[in-house]
Amino acid sequence: MKIKMKNWLLSLLMAFAPLMMRADYLLVPMDNAQADHLKAYGIAYWVITYDIDVDWLLNYRGGSFLFKYTPTFEQELQIRGVSYERISDGRSNEILAYVTSESVNMDAVKLEKAPKVAVYSPKNKQPWDDAVTLAMTYSEIPYDVVYDQEVLEGKLSEYDWLHLHHEDFTGQYGRFYANYRGQQWYQEEVKYQEATAQQFGFSKVSQMKLAVALEIKSFLTNGGFLFAMCSATDSYDIALTAEGVDICESMFDGDAADPGAQSKLDFSKSLAFENFQLERNPLVYEFSSIDVTNFRQVPENLDYFTLFEYSAKWDPVPTMLCQNHTRTVKGFFGQTTAFQKALIKPEVLVMGELKAYNEARYIHGNLGRGMWTFYGGHDPEDYKHHVGEDPTDLSLHPNSPGYRLILNNVLFPAARKKKQKT
Repeated sequence: MKIKMKNWLLSLLMAFAPLMMRADYLLVPMDNAQADHLKAYGIAYWVITYDIDVDWLLNYRGGSFLFKYTPTFEQELQIRGVSYERISDGRSNEILAYVTSESVNMDAVKLEKAPKVAVYSPKNKQPWDDAVTLAMTYSEIPYDVVYDQEVLEGKLSEYDWLHLHHEDFTGQYGRFYANYRGQQWYQEEVKYQEATAQQFGFSKVSQMKLAVALEIKSFLTNGGFLFAMCSATDSYDIALTAEGVDICESMFDGDAADPGAQSKLDFSKSLAFENFQLERNPLVYEFSSIDVTNFRQVPENLDYFTLFEYSAKWDPVPTMLCQNHTRTVKGFFGQTTAFQKALIKPEVLVMGELKAYNEARYIHGNLGRGMWTFYGGHDPEDYKHHVGEDPTDLSLHPNSPGYRLILNNVLFPAARKKKQKT
């Protein structure tokens, strides 16, 4: 009788073994085992749109993602070509216990709500691409395009995260006058900007751009997340510091710039930079001394910047923003390539630098209830991107560490706020 009972119990256990061994969680590794890092961010974003939390495992295998298993999620991972591991509930608990233990520089942050994303970008065709829109399109993260009209109409309050496309907030049309004023695209850009300014009652494009910059600053102060690359970084700060001061020469706004403009700059109004010198020659393809492009002498084979490593438990914000499978990232040029460290405000956090040349590439700060990140350069996978070149095909760069930094910022607002340790 006892033997029969044992045999019955054994048969029962074998019958239920597949259920007991079932994979309850999906682990998306973000180390070198990942086939497509960029699409993995899109998966994490997509999962939280189903009201399913995603654990972002900071510093664990390159910043991996962990979420509950469903056949739908597994199928989508397969469709998008993202590497994953099916693990048991017990194994997921082991991983979470490990990363949250005090013995390791790791932590788990829950991603709970998909942020509503906007890109500040002109609606008319321009002869350059934008790395952020390329990244979000490739990773399948949805976004809306907004520009001056939407900003001035107060629509930024509808969004959680805003990216500033390759832009000139000073009203000098990107300083393209010397080389491109005869090009049709440049002439159309001037007409478009002037018409929009008139529509909203501004006599100059520079005045409209300042109003837009101030609206964006209000968005940030009220809890928004701001991300900018290339010329949208320094030109934005310059516009804020030059509020009420004419820094545009006649070819840009019809009258001469204020000869005393430099002394009238108010650096208390900027986010990141101070004590910089304006570039007064309108024929020079540069805004100020913030950017290092025109005088840097970095050999291409040495042009790598280093990401700082932060305490995941004490400094979760910069830790999230620096998640990667490498700490050294290949440099790349832009109209604004990198920032002179000496001109960065002391309260600003430098998260990536080329120390040997005193350049900051990746910086972060707070304003009011919001946070901002500036990232120098134009395209992380195109070392010297020129006007009119074809956009980068990200399917050729699915593991780009430079593009990963962009997508860290996109996902960042989804993180549940946690109290800082004191």
